[in-house]
Amino acid sequence: MTTEQTETYWLEHAWLDAFVEPGVAVEVTGDRITAVRKDVEAPPPGATVLRGLTLPGLANAHSHAFHRALRGTVQVGSGTFWTWREVMYSVADRLTPETYHALARAVYAEMALAGITTVGEFHYLHHGPGGAAYSDPNAMGEALIQAAADAGVRITLLDTAYVASGLLTESRGEPPNRHQLRFSDGTTEAWAERASALKDRDHARIGAAIHSVRAVPARQLGTVAEWSASRRAPLHVHLSEQTAENEACLAVHGRTPTQLLADHGVLGPRTTGVHNTHLTDGDIALLGGSSTGTCMCPTTERDLADGIGPAPRLQQAGSPLSLGSDSHAVIDILEEARAMELNERLRSHTRGHWTAAALLRAATADGHAALGWADAGVIVPGAVADLTTVALDSVRTAGPLPRLAAETAVFAASAADVRHTVVGGRHVVRDGSHTLVEDVPGALAEAVAALRD
Repeated sequence: MTTEQTETYWLEHAWLDAFVEPGVAVEVTGDRITAVRKDVEAPPPGATVLRGLTLPGLANAHSHAFHRALRGTVQVGSGTFWTWREVMYSVADRLTPETYHALARAVYAEMALAGITTVGEFHYLHHGPGGAAYSDPNAMGEALIQAAADAGVRITLLDTAYVASGLLTESRGEPPNRHQLRFSDGTTEAWAERASALKDRDHARIGAAIHSVRAVPARQLGTVAEWSASRRAPLHVHLSEQTAENEACLAVHGRTPTQLLADHGVLGPRTTGVHNTHLTDGDIALLGGSSTGTCMCPTTERDLADGIGPAPRLQQAGSPLSLGSDSHAVIDILEEARAMELNERLRSHTRGHWTAAALLRAATADGHAALGWADAGVIVPGAVADLTTVALDSVRTAGPLPRLAAETAVFAASAADVRHTVVGGRHVVRDGSHTLVEDVPGALAEAVAALRD
């Protein structure tokens, strides 16, 4: 029988209980924090020194890994979400389990470099071209799970039901178009059968997602909700991202998407609505009253010209906030946190809707909770040993007093300022370099190039 070794990390500054504390020693045994000691003025002998501000690991609660291949390409010309979607489909059409693994490994390594320790992958690219199943029906999902392991991060695979291309009648949707055949299992019953073959493992948990009320007919929503509830697994859904979705839902069902989801048992504390952009007062009350979470993705929402969601009102109503990089126009959870506050300033003409501590909570503890990792996102004994260290001596962060390090991280730092990322006690990013993927930019360039025509 072997005894797990204890390692000590000395944090020059640490964000603990919403305050910045100098000189903190964190003891880690296996993948867990076993002790946290304040007022440790100098590194103990043999300790690993993390200089800067150390936060709990960041959670990226909403990712579509293959969208990373769109960066730059979709910035040419003008258009809308719907024209952007056509370019997205062209990338999806070319992916295989092998090329998806290569791309996702590089994308998740980029996330680790940005201080992200857990990713929520909203996964709907299930089958081969034309909808034919692979010999392993979950080959694409397994490629993502392996990619996360290879990049040294944890993943919640939110296996996504996507069986229609749009709303048609109360009982059925429009058939998937030729691109969407890869996404569809035909029915949510078939989706549930395939998804049930996916299993949790040390670095991966399996959750569920409803792509949107466009993509899952009303009478099939309950199947996904029941599957998630029976496993006590997280359930995510794109919600009211586009006004066209709201208009179609009202025309077919006579109610908003939020009301439709409520009627079919989808809302609740394990559910997260992604975007939640175009909501009525009644929608906000339903989401908050049911403790349904809200994942805001400001860099994608602004990139696609979607609009600004009512995040302050949602949180005040009882909806916990998390953050995601979604289409990966950039991968920077600090920027997502900053953008949520700054977007609201532009809309309201007032400042200070969230403190830096509140924004960091959305980026850490509440993001992990939304992904089913309630034991992550905090630096306390018993928690998963995830640490993200942000430099306080870069050109962006130098100057402010250390006691303002949280404000500096949220409102001035970027992913480029992340110096260390520890995931489950494993030092995945050390001094700004990934320890498992030697050349992350090269891996990204090669993976994206393989998907070009």
